[in-house]
Amino acid sequence: MLDAQASKAPPSLLYMVKQVELVVRSHLDELVRPSGITALQYTALTVLERHDGLSAAQLARDSFVTAQSVADVVRSLEGRGLVRRERNPRNRRELLILLTDSGRELLAEYSGPVRALEERMVRDLTTRQTEQFRKALTQAWHALS
Repeated sequence: MLDAQASKAPPSLLYMVKQVELVVRSHLDELVRPSGITALQYTALTVLERHDGLSAAQLARDSFVTAQSVADVVRSLEGRGLVRRERNPRNRRELLILLTDSGRELLAEYSGPVRALEERMVRDLTTRQTEQFRKALTQAWHALS
């Protein structure tokens, strides 16, 4: 009897968050594929758009990837001319990653389609529910950070 009740329990929030993340990533990959980049690379570009001039460690943290993954992402984006690296004037041993004009142009090109994807994700929510959803996600992130 307990097994029947357990099978009727709603899925865990962690499972549901992962489901959303996977479907968003799939749609984002499909959306940016014509530009020759991945959803992970697009995410790194958007992080740099908000906080240009990050170290690789900072970019990895803000992009939710490992240092090794971000190294591969940066190398690929740099090869495409979407980012550049330069020495940190305050710490010559550290390289900063900066968005190039080409990177900004790519982000501008995809801002409308990405916004449409986000709107599709919340289309059945009211404006208030969308604001609450954003706030709840932010609070959940802070609780685990």
